[in-house]
Amino acid sequence: MMRFGGDTSANAHFQRSDMSIQRIQITPFSDQKPGTSGLRKKTEVFQTPHYLAAFVQSIWQGIGGISGKTLVLGGDGRFFNDTASQIVLRMAAASGAAKVIVGQNALLSTPAASNLIRKRGADGGIILSASHNPGGPKGDFGIKFNAANGGPANESITDAIFEASKTLDGYDILEAEDLDLSQIGETQLGGMIVDVVDPVADYAEMMQGLFDFDAIRSLFAGSFRLRFDAMHAITGPYATALLEETLGAAPGSVINGTPLPDFGNGHPDPNPIWAKTLVDEMMGPDAPDFGAASDGDGDRNMIMGCGIYVTPSDSLAALAANATLAPAYAEGLKGVARSMPTSCALDRVAETLGIECHETPTGWKFFGNLLDAGRATLCGEESAGTGSDHVREKDGLWAVLFWLNILAQRKISVADLMADHWARFGRNYYSRHDYEGIDAAAANALMDHLRAALTDLPGATAGGMTITAADEFAYDDPIDGSHTAKQGLRIFFENGARLVFRLSGTGTVGATLRVYMESVETTVLDADAQEMLKNVIAAAQELAQIEDRTGRTAPDVIT
Repeated sequence: MMRFGGDTSANAHFQRSDMSIQRIQITPFSDQKPGTSGLRKKTEVFQTPHYLAAFVQSIWQGIGGISGKTLVLGGDGRFFNDTASQIVLRMAAASGAAKVIVGQNALLSTPAASNLIRKRGADGGIILSASHNPGGPKGDFGIKFNAANGGPANESITDAIFEASKTLDGYDILEAEDLDLSQIGETQLGGMIVDVVDPVADYAEMMQGLFDFDAIRSLFAGSFRLRFDAMHAITGPYATALLEETLGAAPGSVINGTPLPDFGNGHPDPNPIWAKTLVDEMMGPDAPDFGAASDGDGDRNMIMGCGIYVTPSDSLAALAANATLAPAYAEGLKGVARSMPTSCALDRVAETLGIECHETPTGWKFFGNLLDAGRATLCGEESAGTGSDHVREKDGLWAVLFWLNILAQRKISVADLMADHWARFGRNYYSRHDYEGIDAAAANALMDHLRAALTDLPGATAGGMTITAADEFAYDDPIDGSHTAKQGLRIFFENGARLVFRLSGTGTVGATLRVYMESVETTVLDADAQEMLKNVIAAAQELAQIEDRTGRTAPDVIT
């Protein structure tokens, strides 16, 4: 099921095994602290001599070495992906890895990589991606280590990697020509096996085991129309193979389906701002029945119906409420989990279902222990990430297939499904305002100002609403007991509204201030979110003094 081009033959191709290992002396870099999803910088930074190699060597040291180990390697195909993959391979060979399983042409979506790690029993994996950030020579690049469970490395590992980076004086790399990664099959690199695999096949097989493909085919056999915007990112070949070729969606249902190093000069973030072409079509006079988009590395999603945009928080809640309609979840959910800034719509569903609902810090790695321990089945974040215990990453195309499975079983439109959901559970009006690329010192000063005021806020008013509680979110992991502090500032109001402030860990320039606003309504269920949240928005401006402290009169992105 290879969809990325190149030779699909499965013959072994062998290189010389007597290649020499070079030790390259370097001065440590001081800025290689991983964020919520690995290390992300401008591509030009990663192209600085030794920068990428130094971080890779720090990974090897941070995880206790890779001698005799098996790793998975792949990325989203953004600019520098091909060069970086060759460096990683030569460094893995130099450090004694037994095998690296790499996606053809060094391409793998993040959920597909997670699946390969788990399915092949690998010791971990290297994912080359900056997720939803722009690509190209002037864009962003990223690298992260995923552990043996398939999920992002936990904080103890990322802390160890950072500590190693601060004292690193050199790295080992095999002197060798670049490998041909277009041909499927095994290659010898020094003493290490490089196994080039079809990026799509294992993932597609997994999806067929989770969902009722016959029911979804019945949708497309009728008049049901779909539009999937792959945003010139990694999900295009996966979506084409599954939605069009396997499930029968009309040819052309998948648009922007060819992965490009610069994502077609676009921004591969599936939200109403950057996927505007899809939004315009779905809100137009001849809209398809279902619309969706995915991001750079395939782990995020946007869901739409004819004339309706479904927020990520509402999507997560709707999936939980209808989960038993999909074969993989027919026996019910063990529990659910959401990141703290994600709306509380999921909590209301969990209460009705009588299952646990966990609130974690932002970052998919915090869901891993809950999933591994069987305490959660579905997880999600307001930043367009949803997933389940099938892998240990969020999964964009999985969410799309899940929605299609539910629509096929309920024989209902997206708009009617959400109207039914809100009538049953109430509606959590929700929005996120992003102030991007602001001065880091100003952003930190704003947060420090708010932090210092938290204890005095209960009983005060803001935006015409009375504050009932305010705190800084911290998380105690119920599985391993680890404590994670300073995960966002929360302000609660007497009418059930909530306001959250945090600085993002995914940007590469300046700081990104994220402001999350939420209110709960049980009677007015079809109003404009920004209008329903106007008092919470006013409270955010009043409390944080955003314009005065940052110079910004409006957010850069509203979702």
